[in-house]
Amino acid sequence: MWLAACGQIDDSAKRNDSETAGEASCEAIPQETAGPFPGDGSNGPNVRTLDGVVRSDIRSSVGAASGAVDGVECVVELALIDATTCAPFADAAVYVWQCDGVGRYSMYSDGVTDENWLRGIQSADADGVVRFTSIVPGCYPGRWPHIHFDVYASLDDATGSGVARLTSQLAFPRAECEAVFGDARYGESANYLARLSLESDGVFADDGAARQLATMTGSVTNGYLARLVVPV
Repeated sequence: MWLAACGQIDDSAKRNDSETAGEASCEAIPQETAGPFPGDGSNGPNVRTLDGVVRSDIRSSVGAASGAVDGVECVVELALIDATTCAPFADAAVYVWQCDGVGRYSMYSDGVTDENWLRGIQSADADGVVRFTSIVPGCYPGRWPHIHFDVYASLDDATGSGVARLTSQLAFPRAECEAVFGDARYGESANYLARLSLESDGVFADDGAARQLATMTGSVTNGYLARLVVPV
């Protein structure tokens, strides 16, 4: 299981030094703002209750909407673990949302208010892992490339009126973003990224996304896999 490679401690480490090892390996990921485009009903539109929103491929819209987005494919894997015990958070569910290649958010941005693509909910498997097939998000002025996510205690909470246990964001590595943003589908993303750093970003500046920076493998041609361990 890839959690071990991403810093989850094993039982022997916990037995040898449970307090310091646990803090170093399973410290809860930072809470972050949901931003102005959550689509969760908190400031207008709500995608969480729509039929079809529980899905792994979030590149198309659901319900009455029929649009879709194009971009460099990216499978996003979030491994949810208990920040106290480091055990998989197997009963949890995750709602994710992100912008498209040119920085637009469905349900909010001009021209796409009737769409709800790049939003979806998944229930964690027995290892606490959720997987979404998406695209690498673009970059827009003032924000580092990122994906928003909420963690809920259960799928019923995520698709109903439940309150999120955690709201945070995943950051993408610069090198992979620079490669992706050479694609014409990403508009001015390369220029915007060139003016930014993780330390200047309004969300990640406090620690440079030390616990929110995804590990990425793949290529522009074949697509990417982005992974992040999420202690809750």
